Amino acid sequence: MREDDDRITLPVHVAGSGTLDRLVDTARDYAKASTAENTNKAYAADWKHFARWCRLKGAEPLPPSSEMIGLYLADLAAPTNGSPTLSVSTIERRLSGLAWNYAQRGFTLDRKNRHIASVLAGIKRKHLRPPVQKEAILAEEILAMVATLPYDLRGLRDRAILLLGYAGGLRRSEIVSLDVHKDDTPDSGGWIEIFEKGALLTLNAKTGWREVEIGRGSNDQTCPVHALEQWLHFTKIDFGPVFVSTSRDGTRALDTRLNDKHVARLIKRTILDAGIRSELPEKERLALFSGHSLRAGLASSAEVDERYVQKQLGHASAEMTRRYQRRRDRFRVNLTKAAGL
Repeated sequence: MREDDDRITLPVHVAGSGTLDRLVDTARDYAKASTAENTNKAYAADWKHFARWCRLKGAEPLPPSSEMIGLYLADLAAPTNGSPTLSVSTIERRLSGLAWNYAQRGFTLDRKNRHIASVLAGIKRKHLRPPVQKEAILAEEILAMVATLPYDLRGLRDRAILLLGYAGGLRRSEIVSLDVHKDDTPDSGGWIEIFEKGALLTLNAKTGWREVEIGRGSNDQTCPVHALEQWLHFTKIDFGPVFVSTSRDGTRALDTRLNDKHVARLIKRTILDAGIRSELPEKERLALFSGHSLRAGLASSAEVDERYVQKQLGHASAEMTRRYQRRRDRFRVNLTKAAGL
């Protein structure tokens, strides 16, 4: 049980009872579910780091001090102890984590206070750089990556992961959180339904529940739905997590849901095995690609109206979708000529 969950208690003037105590436990469970598990872990790490920093400086993290938090942000941007400098986005994430942690403890962190806001503005002005985008995996590259996989159980699973993730424009966490049916497991992030014309994924994503349609491909070798059917058929998985670990010899599917890090490792391994960007040193090649490369690949390769790509990726705006498009025609609409120049 996390510390902030334990702070949900009965009022001091209310006597406890079996019913009320059970409601407290239920409320704590809902509080824990209010943010994603990865977010919970990140916020817990943020608070632990800040509390340790305060102790080293001879201060206490509670109650919140805008002056100390401003100094903390400055130390993250320009460390005095030899630690690596954090990116502006990470520093902002740390500040959000502190605000959330303070809220759980009954305090309000005023992010607009000059000791915080002015320091953060200065950090952005001095250190902010354009975001580094991961390379998109294009159609010919995903086919080459899939071709490196064997046809044992692991190969069937990994083939389905790559093709499904690519065709659905899925985040790696969305891939591994899928269950076979709705409500199969408490940690499910969605479920699948397979039809004659394709598969429908219902996902509990960052922006809320959404449906992702994945049509059947032009042939079985590259069809994500066929790859998914093959994996489920040969493993006889009909309940619980779709993508699970396999035994050491690769002959049996286990009950353990895959971690999303498996998707990242799979992408990097098959990038190397397929010889993609082989003109570069291995370290540089690995740094170019990540789980987001699947989403960027779909956005860059699908020759359809932009709004369909936006819907598939679950983006709230077309501008966000365009960030994923690595080879779109940037000057298709020429406002200069349209304005008469």
